[in-house]
Amino acid sequence: MKLNHNYYVYIVECVDGFYYTGVTNDVERRLIEHNNGIDTSCFTYSRRPVILKYYLRFQFIEQAIAFEKQVKGWNRKKKEALFKEDWDEIKKLAALRTNKNESNEI
Repeated sequence: MKLNHNYYVYIVECVDGFYYTGVTNDVERRLIEHNNGIDTSCFTYSRRPVILKYYLRFQFIEQAIAFEKQVKGWNRKKKEALFKEDWDEIKKLAALRTNKNESNEI
């Protein structure tokens, strides 16, 4: 019997405006860790405080990690469309990037 698990991909906005994307099994705890500066080598350490902008739950860690990797490759506009769950805008921005990449290959 498989147990249901909770894994989350989350995005926080740092005080300097940068976005940080990560995976956790406890969003609240992870947000506290970021803001308390637990790890001095963490991207957010010198960019505190951070605020939670978005999170999405997954049952399987593999799915969460795959989505995290995907989102880390997105530009700022696409991430901000995700915050609003504006899937039409996300598709539009993805198409623009695809067309730009195709034109660079010529």
